[in-house]
This record gives sequence, structure tokens and C-alpha cells, in this order.
Amino acid sequence: MLVAPSILSANFGKLDEEIRAVCDDGCDLVHVDVMDGHFVPNLTIGPVVVQAAAHASSKPLDIHLMVENNTFFIELFAPIKPKYLSFHIEEERHPHRLIQKIRSYGISPAIVLNPHSSLKTIEYILEELDMALLMSVNPGFGGQSFIRSSLKKVEKLRKMIDGAGLKTLIEVDGGVNSENARDLKNAGADILVAGSYIFGSSSYKNAIDSLRA
Repeated sequence: MLVAPSILSANFGKLDEEIRAVCDDGCDLVHVDVMDGHFVPNLTIGPVVVQAAAHASSKPLDIHLMVENNTFFIELFAPIKPKYLSFHIEEERHPHRLIQKIRSYGISPAIVLNPHSSLKTIEYILEELDMALLMSVNPGFGGQSFIRSSLKKVEKLRKMIDGAGLKTLIEVDGGVNSENARDLKNAGADILVAGSYIFGSSSYKNAIDSLRA
């Protein structure tokens, strides 16, 4: 099980220290939420801050776009060379073309599904993806409660991936903590994103270890 702390819940007054701390304490990826204030009612960070985060991080970046103009933002963030760059299926008319564009930059493409979105929307492009990110809260804000029905969705996606003989990873983001981490692992998740659970804890290491355990 891989753990990706979401810096949305970090202290931005000392962001470089926060990122170095979670990297030193054993995280596998650093999750970066980019929101444009249109696709979701929140506005977060741009490439300058993400570039600084990349310099501070000793682990690969996992950039999650919650934006309306995916192509524009992918071109904006591609020079930073994250490990994963994910976009929402709800906002993209030509996902296959965009997947190819991301891969052309040497970045692993991923698609995100909101809690209400059907897995059928990615059924015919699943083999093109390196990762599928399932939201277990409605996107836009940190600190929300986990939507339990997400477990069934993870199970169904796991069956789709294994049935097709694919290596696509499943990432889950939203309300993840030690109380649901085991259930998510058993359902088939590979990567857990956690923000407030990790950055709101007294020990980042203990929080990360509890998710992996």
C-alpha cells in the first residue's frame, strides 16, 4: 500500500518543511491538488508553488487537476515532470487524446472519477491509464467525511482491472484515515491519499504507518 499525503492540508507558511517532513517520515508520493475555482468552488496553487514543492520533495509528485481547461493546465504543469498527472473525466470530451498528450511528456496519465461518476466512463480507456483515481468525497475541499459507497466502487474497478489483465493502479482520495484504510486495501486500492489525517496528526510518521498497516 502506497501513501500520498495531500499538501492541501499542509501549513503553507512552511510548505517546504512540511513536504520534507512527510518525505522523511516515509510517504511514497506527494499529492498536489490544483483547483481553478471553476470546476470546483476553490482556488489553490499554480506552477510556481508546485515547482517549489517539487524542489522540496524527495518523493515523486502526484498532481490532481480539478480544472475546466485540462489541456491548458497539463501544458502548464508538464515541465515540472510529476510522476502522475490526473484529470477529471467529467470535464473532458476527448480523454484518449489527453491521455496520449500526458504520456508524450513522459508522465504517467491518470483519470479521476467523482463519487457519482460511473466506472463505465473509463471502461474503454482503462488499458491506456497508469492509474485511476476514485474520489471518496466530493472534490474541492479537504477534511470531508469518507463516502462508504466508495468501497464498492473500488471493488468493481479492481475486478475490471484484474479481469482485463491490466496493471493500472487504483488511488483513493477523500476522508481517508486509519479507520477505513484496511477496508480500502481489502477492496483493492493501491494508493491512499490523505491530507488532514496526516497533517493534522502529532506524528506524520505514525499517521503514514497506520495507513500502510
